[in-house]
Amino acid sequence: MNKKWICQQLPDDAATARLASQLSIEKPLAALLIQRGISTPEAAAEFFNPDITKLHNPFLMKDMDKAVKRLSNAIINNEKILVYGDYDVDGTSAVALLYSFLCEIIGSESKDLVEYYIPDRYTEGYGISDQGVEYCHENNISLLISLDCGIKANDKVEMANKLGVDVIICDHHLEGDELPQAVAILDPKRKDCAYPYKELSGCGVGFKLIQGYCQQYKLPDQLWLSRMDLVAISIASDIVAITGENRILAHFGLEIINKFPRMGIKSILDQSGIKIHYPFKEETIFSRVISISDLVFYVGPRINAAGRMKSGRESVRLFIVEDEDKSADIGKRINTQNEQRKEQDRNATEEAIHMIKGSHEYIGRKSIVIYNPNWFKGIIGIVASRLVEVFYKPTIVLTKSSDGLITGSARSVKEFNIYDGIDSCSDLLEHFGGHKFAAGLSMKEENLEEFIEKFEAYVNENLDETSTIPEISVDMPLDLSEVTHSFMNHLKQFAPFGPGNMEPVFQSNGLVDEGMGRIVGDKHLKCRVLYPDRVVQPIDVIAFNMKDKLPLIRDNKSFDMLYHVEENVWNNVVNIQLNAKDIRPSNGNQ
Repeated sequence: MNKKWICQQLPDDAATARLASQLSIEKPLAALLIQRGISTPEAAAEFFNPDITKLHNPFLMKDMDKAVKRLSNAIINNEKILVYGDYDVDGTSAVALLYSFLCEIIGSESKDLVEYYIPDRYTEGYGISDQGVEYCHENNISLLISLDCGIKANDKVEMANKLGVDVIICDHHLEGDELPQAVAILDPKRKDCAYPYKELSGCGVGFKLIQGYCQQYKLPDQLWLSRMDLVAISIASDIVAITGENRILAHFGLEIINKFPRMGIKSILDQSGIKIHYPFKEETIFSRVISISDLVFYVGPRINAAGRMKSGRESVRLFIVEDEDKSADIGKRINTQNEQRKEQDRNATEEAIHMIKGSHEYIGRKSIVIYNPNWFKGIIGIVASRLVEVFYKPTIVLTKSSDGLITGSARSVKEFNIYDGIDSCSDLLEHFGGHKFAAGLSMKEENLEEFIEKFEAYVNENLDETSTIPEISVDMPLDLSEVTHSFMNHLKQFAPFGPGNMEPVFQSNGLVDEGMGRIVGDKHLKCRVLYPDRVVQPIDVIAFNMKDKLPLIRDNKSFDMLYHVEENVWNNVVNIQLNAKDIRPSNGNQ
């Protein structure tokens, strides 16, 4: 599928040259800073050197005082506490963070006083469940602390109150029309919350609770500092902004993962093929520096697989286990579950693509709504994302749930608010929820055909024809001669990358392949590029899933390319590599 290249405006040359001189960095990187709102040496120093002392006072968050006091009373009075979280990476990392903290400060009695609970994805669903509240009542638990959920659980909190169970909510989602009647609600997105940073993950909100508790009762800072690795994993996997406070948390969390990784993280990275060396017993060295991308592509999917295929409790166990053999066993099980998940989503995706391409029903439609009662519920969101990549249309993938309803996951394209589209069909639905780019829904089977037609009508009316072509945002043009080791070393200081600070995309035109272009791994393109009329050191290129671009670079054809600049480690040798995002013929070379 062809993509539109959208080039960002370059800053003023004089301002760029001045900042480059002040910082002693390359002009393209100075321009990149200015594009990201960093135009002074002072701002650049703060950006390049995250400072742990710049974390906000947790008591700026609404209800923090109430939450800390209620938690303290529970500990003093030997009340039983349930740490409750969602089954995804954000929820399970948050549960591991708070549960391990409480066990550490309570000590030997914690095994009788603190439990954790992850709802079953299929029988209980997202958020605080009736079963979870009933579990508290049946086991004499008087305080439930929810993490990464609860902000809209009004009826569940009311049920807990009636059963004598207090609730503290730690969430980062938007509130509903009314807040639940909980003892305390920690959520920076609350309309009445003045907390300066709004983009914390669910685990990040739990982190602020333990930071606030330590601050209030003068406990060692190490109790919260040592758990920033879990926050970094949640930030990466939940795709929250890596700006402000999250940038600080991600930076120091990655530092912990690279220097002092917990047993479970070692295990899951080893299962991912990122090998671990132990030159000394007290020292761990990975085969390369672990980045946010590694957490996104290797750790996150495996942790999520446990909740999709079996139980999110397995993920919590992985995060908190301290025995090397046990962590290896859990890591292997989770990796196996991830392999099963990949096979199921690959098969379902191939089946869905075949159904779409083989049916006249989808020709001319601006949306895709596809149903197969036999698809596994745990992977339909992934399948929806895959279909958006292939067809670039708002997509809803549906299957049959255990309660007899049709249930689905929706994913959208950049230009279309899929939540609004689903909301326009709310009269046909039993439940729905989500946001602009992703949502979930359920309906009775007899409403399916009408829903398909009504949803397509809404998409057809609200999605412009020009918006059905995917876009790539290009930061700036770059000459290959500028890609040096000094450039690479300075570029690495821009990390960690993520929403709000995306890895920059550069553009080089008029390139040719040195002559070694080939397909590797059945679907990836590998080559070495240079300019045909200038002496420039050739640079290695990897283009994932772009085997179809090989004809564009053969026979000394000239082409333009978008790419990230990165380091590739092979046999302990570090080289600069371009990671291609798109390739197209240069003008006149169609």
